Amino acid sequence: MTVQLEHANFTVTDPEATAKWLCDVFGWHIRWQGTAIDDGHTIHVGSDDSYVAVYAPPVAPQKAATSRYRTIGGMNHLGVVVDDIDAIEARVKAAGFTPINHADYEPGRRFYFLDGDGIEFEVVSYA
Repeated sequence: MTVQLEHANFTVTDPEATAKWLCDVFGWHIRWQGTAIDDGHTIHVGSDDSYVAVYAPPVAPQKAATSRYRTIGGMNHLGVVVDDIDAIEARVKAAGFTPINHADYEPGRRFYFLDGDGIEFEVVSYA
């Protein structure tokens, strides 16, 4: 039996802005967009096999008051595997984000960054 993660869904401030930087940084494309739960708006951004759904309700969403690493059910970070970590890091910087926590480890290299909504992304390369 094969099991594959298809998507993750995040509440963001501005789905259009988030979708744009996801496409610019990771080279993904918009797979679908439209009205979603509670009359909100969702954009599916990713590859042909998997995607990130970025959602905003019709009223401004609230930021969590506590650390995501200290919240049951909170998402700590989203990991993305890339072939050329240096090129992606340059795109992350060009998008206005600050790479942090660089590490080389067996079997690869990684860094993290926070987007404008405070969502943490881990970028890892096993090349």
